Amino acid sequence: MSEAQVTRAGERNQRPGREASPGEQGGRRRGGTRERSMVPRAEFGSYYGRPIIKEPTWSARDIAGYLFLGGLAGASSVMAAGAQLTGRPALARAGKVGGLTAIGLSTGLLIHDLGRPERFYNMLRVFKPTSPMSMGSWILAMYGPAAGLAAVTDVTGWFPRTGRAATGWAALTGPAVASYTAVLISDTAVPAWHGAYRELPFLFAGSATAAAGGLGLLAAPTGQTGPARAAAVLGAATELTVNAKMRRALGRTAEVYRSGRPARLSRVAQVLTVGGAVTAALAGRRHRAVAAASGLALLAGSACTRFAVFEAGRASAADPVYTVAAQRGAGGGRPGSDVP
Repeated sequence: MSEAQVTRAGERNQRPGREASPGEQGGRRRGGTRERSMVPRAEFGSYYGRPIIKEPTWSARDIAGYLFLGGLAGASSVMAAGAQLTGRPALARAGKVGGLTAIGLSTGLLIHDLGRPERFYNMLRVFKPTSPMSMGSWILAMYGPAAGLAAVTDVTGWFPRTGRAATGWAALTGPAVASYTAVLISDTAVPAWHGAYRELPFLFAGSATAAAGGLGLLAAPTGQTGPARAAAVLGAATELTVNAKMRRALGRTAEVYRSGRPARLSRVAQVLTVGGAVTAALAGRRHRAVAAASGLALLAGSACTRFAVFEAGRASAADPVYTVAAQRGAGGGRPGSDVP
């Protein structure tokens, strides 16, 4: 061979091709020496730095509000059923009326974003288990009438047996209402949402539980708010724990939570949630005004969490770095990420 000689150790005097260029980092070790990599370090980008996927065009008020109010409704129905079983009528009524009000407003915001009311009806014409949108529409359809019947029978005193049955059914479907919206948004190509598909349902469930506890603290007398205080503490702890785990799982994409509007909303949400839960646990039982203030803080914190998630999704879709990094598994989050 004129250019290379074959030996037991390999080829000698082998010259790389014209297109090869050494990378910045070393390659594999062989015989105590490190070979130089012929592949340059990957850079993530797109043509002219433009987004690879379309940024969500949903209204923040409509969709983030829909995410928050739906979670509040579902968790409130669960709290109402527990309060009814333990003989706390004022707390049960607060949960029932709050659940009906929240699901009504949530559905209204969804229909407003869809543009035409008949679009929501058209989604009920198909039952498709593989579609989060289809299943979410049916979950709302099964939950809404039960929540309404539970609230109306409690306020009027009519048909108490029917009211108890409706309360039980609303409590059974409530967890699905509180968490299905997380499945809905994570079933998209938006990096900050899709990369957290395992954590978002638990984050939304914890945030909804804290919000329901806040509603109970705000609307019920202090003598009946024991379950509400427990829900506030449990929900806040779950939300904060899952939030930290979600950011680790997102890898590089978690950068969107550390700047801009998502960062501000996340900080406010954390302060309000922690402050509301701690205050409710320490002083919410003795002082009505303190309990009400804690409840307002928990409700506001839960809303800020939903808006932070929504804005983080927008930011991750606008920057092509997060889309490419996630697809190549370079610490950009699932799928294929090296983050556990």
